Amino acid sequence: MKKIVTFGELMLRLAPEGYLRFVQSDKLQATFGGAEANVAVSLANYGLNAAFVSKLPTHEIGQSAVNSLRKFGVDTSLIVRGGERVGIYYCEKGASQRPSKVIYDRAHSSIATAKPEDFDWNAIFEGVEWFHFTGITPALSDDVADICLEALKIAKQKGITVSCDLNFRKKLWSKQKAGEVMGKLCHYIDYCIANEEDAKDVFGIEAENTDIYGGKLNHEGYVSVARQLTDRFSFKGVAITLRESKSANDNDWSGMLYTGGKAHFSKKYSMHIVDRVGGGDSFGGGLIYSLVSGFEPQQAIEFAVAASCLKHTVEGDYNMVSVSEVLNLAGGDASGRVQR
Repeated sequence: MKKIVTFGELMLRLAPEGYLRFVQSDKLQATFGGAEANVAVSLANYGLNAAFVSKLPTHEIGQSAVNSLRKFGVDTSLIVRGGERVGIYYCEKGASQRPSKVIYDRAHSSIATAKPEDFDWNAIFEGVEWFHFTGITPALSDDVADICLEALKIAKQKGITVSCDLNFRKKLWSKQKAGEVMGKLCHYIDYCIANEEDAKDVFGIEAENTDIYGGKLNHEGYVSVARQLTDRFSFKGVAITLRESKSANDNDWSGMLYTGGKAHFSKKYSMHIVDRVGGGDSFGGGLIYSLVSGFEPQQAIEFAVAASCLKHTVEGDYNMVSVSEVLNLAGGDASGRVQR
């Protein structure tokens, strides 16, 4: 079975019930999530051999984080144990015109304080076909950025395909620092994933005549963005998620895969959102699965977008859907009728 490794931070997610605001809630629901862990769960649910690499403490909260992945079939044997804390993020779900809000409490987490000697990438990459990380991980610390660079160099030596979701987070680092660090890492990446804003924030590349807040997207502008990214970093493919936000609850959702000098656009879904956190990660998981499985570019982008559309209906970070469910939606069954 083809093996895929993802690398990043797994955090404790604390959230008020339903649509309560932080200041209203007297209790918080505890789950786990994190960009690369979310991708690993998607891939494991699709039947692939997915392993997650990180560093987590040995105490009970660290073990609970590990267990949250194990129950979905993710290989956790490569997780390094040590450090003092699990990073936390607080998530308040938005509604209508009130946006969702995320507050981080992740400074000095086990992975943020990890050192290069914690990870033996030659051993980790034994038998691995694909490696995935996001721009969140090197933003955690300079040491973690160095760890990412070391991993990428060894992955390239071993002929492993590498994908990265740019995932710019302004609460973790500046646009200038992101551009400097990601500019070095992107030379080792085969498939780049981004949303409407990432390419602009990290590399100053933006789609023309597009208003992401007014819901007006210019397809040709995104083809230009993908082409510029490909020219700069020699990517095999650039995938861009296209979100048209009507409100916190209602978005139009589609995507584009640019590869071989040609752009492939998916169909568009009008979504009523249950939980949008992890939407981009589910897109990445769907894209990796489809490419590893040998899908043609149009099939690949349709699968990735359909997988992510379904994730917006699932509470929590993890996308708990099957290949057959994704294929049904990608094939045109968007009715939501009861399956008997």
